[in-house]
Amino acid sequence: MAEAAIIGEQIEDDEVQEILKTGTDLRQYSAQIEKEFKEVENRSIDDYIKESQNIANLHNQIGNTSNILERMESMLMDIQDALNNISTEITSLQKKSVSMSVQLTNRQSIRAQISQFVEDMAVPEEMVACIMDSPVTEKEFMGHLNELNHKLNLMKELNFKDSKSSQDVSDVLQKLKIKAMSKLRLYLMEQIYKFRKPMANYQIPQNAMLKYKFFFEFILSNERAVAQEICNEYVDTMSKIYYSYFKSYSTRLGSLKFEEAVSKDDLMGLDDSVPKSIFSKTSSLKNKSTVFSIGDRGEVLNQQLEAPIIVPHAQQKFRYAYEALFRSEQYALVDNACREYLFVTDFFIVRGPQAQELFNQIMGKTTALLIKNLETYVQDCYDTIALFLCIQLCFRYQLMCHKRCVPALDKYWDNLHAVIWPRFEQVFRMNIQSIQDCDPTKFPKETGPHYITRRYAEFSAAIVGITENFPNELVSHMLLELQEEVKCFMLRMAAIFTTRKEQLIYLINNYDLVLGVLMERTRDNSKEAEAFRELLSTRSAEYVEEILAPHLGGIIQFVKDCEQMRDKEQTEELKRQERRSLQLVANFSANWKKSLEDLNREVFLSFPSLLTGSQLLQLALAQLVQYYHKFYKLLTPNARAQLVNIHVIMIEVKKYKSNF
Repeated sequence: MAEAAIIGEQIEDDEVQEILKTGTDLRQYSAQIEKEFKEVENRSIDDYIKESQNIANLHNQIGNTSNILERMESMLMDIQDALNNISTEITSLQKKSVSMSVQLTNRQSIRAQISQFVEDMAVPEEMVACIMDSPVTEKEFMGHLNELNHKLNLMKELNFKDSKSSQDVSDVLQKLKIKAMSKLRLYLMEQIYKFRKPMANYQIPQNAMLKYKFFFEFILSNERAVAQEICNEYVDTMSKIYYSYFKSYSTRLGSLKFEEAVSKDDLMGLDDSVPKSIFSKTSSLKNKSTVFSIGDRGEVLNQQLEAPIIVPHAQQKFRYAYEALFRSEQYALVDNACREYLFVTDFFIVRGPQAQELFNQIMGKTTALLIKNLETYVQDCYDTIALFLCIQLCFRYQLMCHKRCVPALDKYWDNLHAVIWPRFEQVFRMNIQSIQDCDPTKFPKETGPHYITRRYAEFSAAIVGITENFPNELVSHMLLELQEEVKCFMLRMAAIFTTRKEQLIYLINNYDLVLGVLMERTRDNSKEAEAFRELLSTRSAEYVEEILAPHLGGIIQFVKDCEQMRDKEQTEELKRQERRSLQLVANFSANWKKSLEDLNREVFLSFPSLLTGSQLLQLALAQLVQYYHKFYKLLTPNARAQLVNIHVIMIEVKKYKSNF
């Protein structure tokens, strides 16, 4: 508006300036303008007069419209008030609905609890009749017994809370409990008494008891004194049964043992050719090789480990080594003890120390008997292999028990080890000492394998073979001690021979025997086999040099001397050896075929093993050819021309090639 006024003023100013420029009279101009205003005003009045009716109508319409809007406003206000009232009523209804729903839920919950409580408290007549009259083995009795147990547990809880409602049925439930307890006790005692019948298979009543193990659970829950009575009766019965069975079984097994036992005269280093006194209390084995060789005895750890036990009355014509009887006895114990432990934990509902204590009460006398019997045998036992097999049987049966989830015999196995290990070590060291005490001069001068060496080979192979899967540091250490003593004994024995060749023949024969037995019975890479393989290789190379010396000694010495001269660059000295070389060539050309025959004959006469003899002969021939090549290279052209062609020698050497 201010801007319009300013513009208007500017226009008027412009008009005024224009009028002043033209010289127009302002009064005339003002009168003219006033006249124009009057005309415009008159025309506007005429227009208003003409539109007066329309304006009046518009005024009336505006008034009517205003009235209508007032009425609509009044109606909307009434509707708003009605809606507010309805919302309030809905909210009130919602609150009432939630309250009624909660009340209904509470009443339904209370109704279910009251119904369940009434059902639990009520004692149906059919339950009373079944508990009173039905046999305990019937299916209906078991169902009602479970129901009665539930009601009794509820009664205990209510009595603890001093609930008066329990007094209505307390008397009836107590009488039913006493009746059920009496019938269950009688049934379980009858099953236990069945164990006592002669020739009874106690697995049958045990299975029957396991089928109804809830009976004992019911008694334990409601009357611990009766449960303890049943448990004590079972423990007393089974303890006597197992003790009687194993005592009889051990005695009868003892009658199947070999009559000829290993004694202190059957040690590895003792001479079995020395006559014993007729008054000697212990009789030595006729064949000592059976003392140190394992043969088929090791099968008790493999195929026979879980074989059926020996039945004495059916095997009276047979005789067994002690470890076979020990295996049968321990396997019988493992089978019975594992089954008994699993039964006890399942039926009497015991775990951990309680299960161990109950098991010890049942099997304690039996295990003590077996340990005592073992102690009796061990104190006079000199059979090292039998002792070691028994140790390994204990390891394997303990592992078997763990696989069956039965740790109850762990202490028993520890006691067996405590009995056997000291005696095993003692007898082992007695054998070592017997070799130390050997006097080589008392043995005949024979270059073949010594019987003590054979004993050691068989014994070492047996122990190493057994321990391959269950290594033991103590056993490995004692085996090493025994090995060192045997090697020292071989050297002492070799020293009684006057010539080095005989000494080497003796050593090779004995090393070869030990190595052959070890490779046959154990892994090729055992420490014992490697030790004797190295010794055999060293002595074989030395022996080859010894047997080649009589036939090729001059050539061997010539080669060594000339090679030394060549290394020292003594050229003139080498040239002066031609005369010596011509003489050696002549001798070799005249005798080489006979030398080959003599070597072949000597080697095979010296070694009882054809394979060993053949290997040594091939080694000697290879060494001969090697020296021949070196000799050939050191000769002058004149001497070479007189030497036998190498191809001729090789053809002859191939004739002695072995097929072994």
